[in-house]
Amino acid sequence: MGFSGTAFAAHRVIKQAPRKHLRWLRWNPMFRPTHESLLIQNAEINELDLPRIQNETELEALKADGSLLPIIPTEALRIEPSLDPSRRYCRPWTRDFVQDLSQVYYHRFHEQIQLNSAVRTVVVQKKLRRHNRNAAPAEGDVASSHLAGVTIDLQRRGLTKEQMRWMEDYLFYMKAIGLVEPEEERRHWCFHIMVSHRYSEWRETQTLVPLENPDNERPQTEVALESATK
Repeated sequence: MGFSGTAFAAHRVIKQAPRKHLRWLRWNPMFRPTHESLLIQNAEINELDLPRIQNETELEALKADGSLLPIIPTEALRIEPSLDPSRRYCRPWTRDFVQDLSQVYYHRFHEQIQLNSAVRTVVVQKKLRRHNRNAAPAEGDVASSHLAGVTIDLQRRGLTKEQMRWMEDYLFYMKAIGLVEPEEERRHWCFHIMVSHRYSEWRETQTLVPLENPDNERPQTEVALESATK
């Protein structure tokens, strides 16, 4: 008795791997890097007649005369391990700013914030430009403000939405009163923050810093600095 081949044909079930749905997230930072922002940063440097540090010799001379101060890790601030110790320096008012911000951040979240970059020389900036096309130039009207020691980069990667929002609100307040010029860099996921020389003077006369108010959607901007940083 013959059997129909089609009746008894083995059916092989092929399982298709589920398609991966790629979700494209729109990058819409509060502080988008712009040509205008670079001009503002350089205008601050020009106003103070600060040099763009050319090389290690000039860098060491500014350290020796106290124009650049070391950024010291604390319970509130860690430093990216790969950052060259010779470049863990900045202007005194910039150090005041990063110390204050890290203390208030720690007070709020009980976590350290990370410093990724500080002062650079023209030599270092030119090397950086070779493999990062988004890096600011080493010369001209829109040169990197890192070259004058007034700027630091703080890490964004790894922050929660709440922490990110807090940082943006803190910087929004400081920018509104003319004390910082911030950018949010996409490639390296950091907050690039140029600090005005007016910060130290403001710090001595003000007792208020931005800090989150749990009773409102937006952060409270009037919290005593003395109590916030303890």
